[in-house]
Formats: sequence, C-alpha cells, structure tokens
Amino acid sequence: MKRVYNFSPGPSGLPEPVLKQAATEMLDVNGTGQSIMEMSHRSKDFRPIIEHAEAGLRSLMNIPSDYTVLFLQGGASLQFSMVPINLAGVEAGEPKKKAAYIETGVWSQKAAEEAAKYIEPVIRASSKDRGFTAIPPAPKPDPEDAFYHITLNNTIVGTKWPDLPETGDVPLAADISSCILSEPLDVSRFGLLYAGAQKNLGPAGVTVVIIRKDLLGRAPAWTPAMLRYDIHAKEGSMYNTPPCHGIYIIGLVLDWLKNLGGVEAIAKINREKAQLFYDFLEESELFQSPVEKTSRSLMNIPFRPVLSDPKDIESRFLAAAAEEGLVNLAGHRLVGGMRASFYNAMPKAGVEALIDFAKAFENSFKNSFKKRKI
Repeated sequence: MKRVYNFSPGPSGLPEPVLKQAATEMLDVNGTGQSIMEMSHRSKDFRPIIEHAEAGLRSLMNIPSDYTVLFLQGGASLQFSMVPINLAGVEAGEPKKKAAYIETGVWSQKAAEEAAKYIEPVIRASSKDRGFTAIPPAPKPDPEDAFYHITLNNTIVGTKWPDLPETGDVPLAADISSCILSEPLDVSRFGLLYAGAQKNLGPAGVTVVIIRKDLLGRAPAWTPAMLRYDIHAKEGSMYNTPPCHGIYIIGLVLDWLKNLGGVEAIAKINREKAQLFYDFLEESELFQSPVEKTSRSLMNIPFRPVLSDPKDIESRFLAAAAEEGLVNLAGHRLVGGMRASFYNAMPKAGVEALIDFAKAFENSFKNSFKKRKI
C-alpha cells in the first residue's frame, strides 16, 4: 500500500494516526464489542463518544460556557438557510428583516442567495469586481441588521479575512468550514459559527454549529423542527439519529490535535507550510498566485501558469503530479488553474514534495521551451 499526498479541498485527508486507530476499533470501539456504525445513538455506549467530541472541541477552541455546540447534518449549505431562519426569520405575512452579507467568493454568494428566500440580505461589501482576489474593507453594519455574515476562509479563491469586522451589537455569523482549528479564533467575537467537518475536523456528513445561547429560540413558528437550533440544542444534537461515525472520528481528530500541542501548535505548522509554498510561487518564473498578499489563505492556495493560454501546461502538470502521488490539485471548475489545500492533516513533507515536483516541472518546461525556440 502506498499513501498519496491528498491536496483535495474537501473531503480531504485525515491524520494517519486517526485512520489507524479507527481501523483498529472498527469491530470494537471502547470495549463495547460493537462498531460505532452499529451503535444506537440512544445507548449508554454512544453518550461518552459525543460528549468526548464536544469536550474536545470546547477545550481546543476555548468555547465559552454561554455557547451551545451542535453536531448536525446537511453540510454548510444547509446552514445558508438555517442561519437566516433562526436569526432573522419572521412569521408569514410579516415584512422581511435585513441582514448584512460580505461577498468574498462563491460560497458567500450562495449563502446570500439562499438567505433571500427568508430575509433581505444586503451586500454591504464585495470584492467581485476584483475577481474575489482580496477581502474588501468591511463596513460597520446597520444597527437594524439582524446579523452580519462572513465566510472566514474562501476555499475556491484562496482568501481569508486578515482581521475580523467590528459589528457591535449585531451578531457576527461566519462560515469557518475550511479554516476551523487551523489557527486561534476568538469565539466570543461571534454570535454563531458553522463548519462542515470534511476539511479539518473529520469525514463528510457532520456539520458543527457553535451558537451563543441568547440567540436560540428566535425561529418563527413555521420553521421545520429539523431546522431549529433550539430543538437540536434541547435534545443534545440527538433530536434525530446523528452522524455517529463522523462524530466519533471528530473526537479522534481532536485528540490527535491536542496531542500535537493544540491550535497554537498547528497554527505554527500551518503558517510554515503556507509560507514555504508562497515563497516558491514568488520565486517561480512559471507559476504565480492570483491572490493579493494581505488576503492569502493558509489553507487553500490557488496557483496558475504565467501564460496567456495555460490549459496545456495545467493538464500536463496535474497528470504528472498524480503519477508522483500528488493528487487532487486541480482548481475549482469555476476558476480553473491549480489549487493546493494544506489542511491540518497535510504534513510539511507533503508540501515539500509538491514544491520539489513543481520546481522540476518548471525546469523541464523551460528546457523544452528553449529547444523549441532553437
């Protein structure tokens, strides 16, 4: 068996020690004589597993006691509906409430588009005119805004917020799917955080929501029970059958991160990994980063050839990289190019292997170009 370096933006690679432990416990988790995938979520055996995952998350993120942690389903995309319904929903026949949205990429656009079914999303700032290559200056919200929504890290275009916006009494809500636990984050600055697990936390199928308790119970009466934060909170994330296996894996990932030294330790590693690759791009004569330096992501780094017609180079690069065990480097279909995702589980050795390959590819390209010129 040969493991590859998986640069996928999600679902992404998991820490190898986590996979090995999960494999060891496949038939018998915690001495129960059963697999986590066979276990009733109502049983005394599952309760310690979900409690362990919540405790690990609270500890690593320093989540204050006045916040509720939920393990839900539906991905971050379902949160595009749940956030406006629960924070600004109104009863049938009443005028829609407004909420502030900052447009920084595809997912922030989708969030606003979905919210428009329930509220009036107001685009307070946008970097669309710059191809989403930077985070725009964030204006203060209108005091009447029900909440202020941002996408903290933009997976497709490779940007992240360098500083959090000041929103005063207006609750700040953020999609942190592709940056959760990648570096320290002051949870108390937010009213609500949400993240799909499939990048830094665990497998696809679990969505983590962290919500300040005073924001619970605001959903209008027409809201389906499965879309109400207060119902999920009251039932301890077990109003319905939760994604048990995913929650179990999250617990193992959090243990791995704790043993590594916690969020501060992984942040140092993540900054080193990203800096190595950005330094390579700065020195490269063939590849470049399209993202402005002040907005560059640690987690997702798009890059492309410095050519007017790069498609042939891109396809050759991706095919050759895959042969070397460097996989899932294609950019998103909406923007093309290449993209390397350096989530927590990506070891520094994987980044170094990618850089070595890219340098060799560049040298080969320059040599073949010189021969064609002759």
